[in-house]
Amino acid sequence: MCGRVTLELDIQLLRDILNDAYGVKKMSLDHYKPRYNIAPSQPVLSVINDGASNRAGYLKWVFVPSWSKDKKIGNKLFNARSETLSHKPTFKDAFISKRCLILVSSFYEWQSHSEDRTPYRITLKDSLLMPMAGLWSSNKTANNTTIFTCTIITTQANDMIKNIHNRMPVILEPNQISNWLNPSNRNVLELTSMLSPYASQQMTMYPVSTLVNNTKIDHVDCIRPL
Repeated sequence: MCGRVTLELDIQLLRDILNDAYGVKKMSLDHYKPRYNIAPSQPVLSVINDGASNRAGYLKWVFVPSWSKDKKIGNKLFNARSETLSHKPTFKDAFISKRCLILVSSFYEWQSHSEDRTPYRITLKDSLLMPMAGLWSSNKTANNTTIFTCTIITTQANDMIKNIHNRMPVILEPNQISNWLNPSNRNVLELTSMLSPYASQQMTMYPVSTLVNNTKIDHVDCIRPL
């Protein structure tokens, strides 16, 4: 699974990368600040394609299907298993037409021991942003406002991460991003082929403080190596 992420880039650097690497011309980054411990139910930076261009902004990191009357369902749906996307009712419509990127600097995973768990921070070696494959949804609330939510897609862990956990988020290669975001692309076989583990040799991980266990702690000390 993927239950905690970070995004700590300088705001101008983030804008430059969104423009240059992701072709984003319209971005809503109001109130942006570096985050070191982002948890489900909180906003995450996402990129969608509206049919004409890529746009960046915040989505709530829980997934509420457009047809759901129960908003609390999203609390359990912050991850979606890649193996079941094309046929699971919760996700199959979004998989066809509402795909997104969730952009982070890193994510955390925990290695379980007999009496405790050790958190690890996991990053890419050659990229400041990690483009995770996601799905998004829009849903009307009781007072007729629209909420926009998302989920991070997970797959089997690669050789590095499987030493601490059996799942990892799907991270897309640069040459996959355009086709993933294109809402007109409904080729299930092509889309499914993108949902594979990212290469271990392109990633690194290191243990960090158990400060990250507390979702109320959001400080640079969360990412410092032990």
